[in-house]
This record gives sequence, structure tokens and C-alpha cells, in this order.
Amino acid sequence: MNVYRGVHELIGHTPIVEITRFSLPKGVRLFAKLEFYNPGGSVKDRLGRELIEDALEKGLVAEGGTIIEPTAGNTGIGLALAALEHDLRVIVCVPEKFSIEKQELMKALGATVVHTPTEQGMTGAIAKAKELVKEIPNSYSPSQFANEANPRAYFKTLGPELWDALNGEINIFVAGAGTGGTFMGTASYLKEKNIDIKTVIVEPEGSILNGGKAGSHETEGIGLEFIPPFLKTSYFDEIHTISDRHAFLRVKELAQKEGLLVGSSSGAAFHASLLEAEKAAPGTNIVTIFPDSSERYLSKDIYKGWE
Repeated sequence: MNVYRGVHELIGHTPIVEITRFSLPKGVRLFAKLEFYNPGGSVKDRLGRELIEDALEKGLVAEGGTIIEPTAGNTGIGLALAALEHDLRVIVCVPEKFSIEKQELMKALGATVVHTPTEQGMTGAIAKAKELVKEIPNSYSPSQFANEANPRAYFKTLGPELWDALNGEINIFVAGAGTGGTFMGTASYLKEKNIDIKTVIVEPEGSILNGGKAGSHETEGIGLEFIPPFLKTSYFDEIHTISDRHAFLRVKELAQKEGLLVGSSSGAAFHASLLEAEKAAPGTNIVTIFPDSSERYLSKDIYKGWE
């Protein structure tokens, strides 16, 4: 067994599991990358590390300074974890609606949580972060919604891990979009390896990718109120807009059938993957991302099932 010199060495190289207890068309296989195995419990550990290292390398913040970021929670946890290595303070601007578990985890890692009004969504959190940067010396906001380091984090790590684990035998890639960085970085890597891989982006109802209006939704961690500059629509081979009901039903089913305890964004991605499987030809391999676990949403009654 390997001995690691710090928790930061545990980021990435998360396991992939094949989904075997759901009915799939003959010859179609479905795999999920379990990102809750990262030390901070989500796919955003990759992003937190990349954003901090990028800022330090470019001299945008000095050790002992302050990182300020708007987040639904997981990026804040990833940033707080990465900041521990570099003596950086972290302030996160979080809309009040997001789960208390994520907020408590950020605090446990030393971050300061600043709440913004639920009705202002992430737009309000972004505005508050910009305001705080102006007020606090030696502070910097990585601005995950506009920072090319966001997709790069996944281009460098998640894409290659998927490709290597499945020996390049990937036909369809499915991922949700919160900032779009996970999707964009991974999809662009996979398309470089094989342009014929279908890349499918997933959003909840109340997100704008499919032409809908921004609105409220209970599926947490995905959904866009605007299109980040790095998110290229040319990579949207298909968009699936998934209802809260379907996302939460899949969360419950994944626990009961596969023993996988996942968050609602995973439920949405899984439902979209099943929709892709229904129309896939024999021999098709589908891979999706399960960004985090259900444990950080128990206060949101994640297992209610919407039945």
C-alpha cells in the first residue's frame, strides 16, 4: 500500500465503476467515475488545486493572502483544501439556498462563509466576491466562471484518467454543467483523442443551455444562469434538460440498486446517460461523472424520491 505525504496527493485517480443492476440495451455498457473519492469529497478538488496553483504561479496572490470565490459549495471546499498548503485564507460567497453540509465543511477547513440572497443566485454571489476583492488587500478571486484554469484542470486530469481506464473505448461522454468546466475540459480532451466521441451536456430545468429561462431548481451543483466564456457550444453534441423529479428518483435508485450514495447532479447525469443508452447501438460504451455524494445533501431530504 502506498503512503502519501499529504492529503493533496490523494486528489484524482478516482475509481470507475460499471453500472450493472439497471436494465440496459444488449451490448451497451455504462460506467461512472466516482469523484466523491477525492479527499474533499467532490470533483471540484481538482479545480481548487488548479485555481490556487495558477494564481500563485502568475503572482496574482501571494502566500498569506486571501482567495475570494463565489461557489455553490464544492469549489469552496476544494479551494479551502488547496489553500492549506500555501498559507492562504479563503472567503466563499454562497447563496443561502445551498446545502448546510457543504457550508460546514468549508468552515471546518478554515474558510469564511459569506451568504448572499437566494433570489440573486450565483450572479449575486459573483457580485459580492468582486466587492470583497476591492475591499481586502492582497486578495484575489479566481473567478471559476471565467477562468481558463477551470476547464484546464479537467483537461489535464479527468480526461486522461477516463481515456486510460477504459483503454480509449469510449463512445459517449455525459456530464453535468455547473460552471461547465468539468464538461468542457474533459470533452475537449476526449475529442482530441477521438473526434467521434459523442459529448453530452446535462442541465436541470431552470438552466439556460437548451434555450430555457433561468429559474429555481432543487438539483444542486449544476445549472447555468449565463454561458461562461470557456464553454464552447460546438462541444454540445446533445443537451439533456433533466427535471428535479428524475434526478432525485435516480439518486434513490442508485442507492438501492448499486449501493452508490450520490448527489442530485449525479442523479441528473445518470438519467441523461440512461436516455443515451436507450438509443445506443450494441457495443456502445457510455461514461459519466458522479461529482459528489449524497451525504452533503441529507439536510435537503435528498432521498425523498419525488414519488
